[in-house]
Amino acid sequence: MPGMVVFGRRWGIASDDLVFPGAFELFIRIIWWIGIMVLYTIHKGRFDCTGGAVLHSYLVVLLVLLAAIILSQCAIVYVSAQGTITNPGPRRSIPLLVCIRFVLYLPEIVWACLGAMWVSDNSRSCEPAEVAAVIGAVIARTPIWCPATLLQAWHSFIRSKIRWNKAEILMRFVSILPVCFSCRNRSAEYDIVGGDHLGCHFTSILQSTGLQYRDFIHISFHNQIYEIPFYVALDHKKEAVLVAVRGTLSFRDVLTDLSADCENLPIEGVTGTCYAHKGITQAATYIHKKLINDGILNQAFTIAPEYRLVITGHSLGAGTASVLAILLRSAFPTLQCYAFSPPGGLLSKALAEYSKEFVVSVVLGKDLVPRLSIPNMEDLKRRILKMVSNCNKPKYRILLHGCWYEMFGGEPDDFPTEMDNRREEQLGQPLLGEQSLLLHRSPSYQSLDSEESPSHVTHLPLYLPGRILHITEEGSRRRPCFSPVRYRAEWSSETSFCSILISPRMLTDHMPDVVLRALQSLTEDRPFSLCPSSLSNSHLNVI
Repeated sequence: MPGMVVFGRRWGIASDDLVFPGAFELFIRIIWWIGIMVLYTIHKGRFDCTGGAVLHSYLVVLLVLLAAIILSQCAIVYVSAQGTITNPGPRRSIPLLVCIRFVLYLPEIVWACLGAMWVSDNSRSCEPAEVAAVIGAVIARTPIWCPATLLQAWHSFIRSKIRWNKAEILMRFVSILPVCFSCRNRSAEYDIVGGDHLGCHFTSILQSTGLQYRDFIHISFHNQIYEIPFYVALDHKKEAVLVAVRGTLSFRDVLTDLSADCENLPIEGVTGTCYAHKGITQAATYIHKKLINDGILNQAFTIAPEYRLVITGHSLGAGTASVLAILLRSAFPTLQCYAFSPPGGLLSKALAEYSKEFVVSVVLGKDLVPRLSIPNMEDLKRRILKMVSNCNKPKYRILLHGCWYEMFGGEPDDFPTEMDNRREEQLGQPLLGEQSLLLHRSPSYQSLDSEESPSHVTHLPLYLPGRILHITEEGSRRRPCFSPVRYRAEWSSETSFCSILISPRMLTDHMPDVVLRALQSLTEDRPFSLCPSSLSNSHLNVI
């Protein structure tokens, strides 16, 4: 929710965000107040050291000041816990309480300075416990010291770790030197441009694919908006000409991803409206022109005329590979495309149905990207806003329940709320910050009361390409620690990915190494050699 307004400006926290930090400070203050009270009670009437009268007065005022801070903090925690997320009416007094708490900082700082002066001038003949109490009060009420102290401690820790692991670091550095020198030597042999001046990108491709230098026809590291890296290689084991497209790895790739408007993609023989993701279509068109106009595929099939064409990629590369396969389908009727974790908002219904003949999409678990499209994002926004507006629980209870569920399990809270089946106009004080977006009918909130209410902007639906192979974990989600994960795969439909699932694994399930482990678990393939031999490279074209 929008932040609360204090001191004439809107802050980055809401009025119901102060429960946990306030409770933590309250706990520390109460412990400190009890300690000071015990010290004062034990030494009452016996402050006979130099400056003892000043110390007596200091502790009395300190107890009063801490009591006032504790009371103000109790009020902040209590009031911040009232109301609901969209009904901050019971929390109207939070800005005033925050101002009062800020005002109490001033005498606190002044009293800390006086305590520091007393320690330096009049504490020599006093008992160590009394002096330690005043020093602790000074340190506890000088928050500016804490970051510097923590930074110094962290710096010392890092320095000790560096000294401790110096031998290990040296060994790791020495171990990578041959690889780097190898990269440099290779860069002298090939015409490598486009961001691979040491040839290390190419070396990593060799290690990850298990192919040899002579197997590569064309490698492009060129990367601009709508122009993404790819390579063409010969896979003699599968008897295929392989075109592999890289996924999102740069800011330029992100801009390509964000060009999510629809672009016409007319394909001969496809009935129905044909359109696709604009940025990905542009990237596929760029690679298509390189493959055809520069004669790259012609060169590959001249070397291996009996091989078939296979196109693959991950994430952005998967979407580009799918559209590229559609563009090349008429010229290569036997081609196959394997798209790993492709973006959901990719193809129109007609093109998605057409691509089922030659495209296979592989999706792992609750991966966000295959469910990502503008209509799905609008649907997620509507669902979240409706859930928030119907929720009758304060934010801190929702967070506590979520933490308990994650740590100890149990059933999610599905109890009906007090606002079910109500229109948002009937909420008591549904304020967001200082004004009600619900009552003012903001476009973002206009569909909260009905799932069927149309959004103010209509977006054309886009779907995953080809047939969809969905990989999920077997058994319970809460398996024992360090136990191996077992997967199962089944064919699914695009309707299973028409909404975004909120899950802790929605991002990790998209990572290529996680997808690779899942596929290896399913197929139980042995890893190939990481040391391909270096043979002739006369036909290798790297740009």
